Amino acid sequence: MQVQVNGEAMVLTKGATVSSLLEEMALTGKRLAVEVNEDIVPRSQHVEFTLNDGDRVEVVHAIGGG
Repeated sequence: MQVQVNGEAMVLTKGATVSSLLEEMALTGKRLAVEVNEDIVPRSQHVEFTLNDGDRVEVVHAIGGG
């Protein structure tokens, strides 16, 4: 299946989750926010949230500062 990740096409296996996407992108354990089709996906749901063909995913890195 194909999804858009930060505006770029990406091919994933059917049944991929937000968590597996982050693993593939080498972002596991990083501080970030994930939005799928303009809805924020809480970190607690990353493992169970299944992506679908055509989904639009935005991954935003959290940057600390003051």
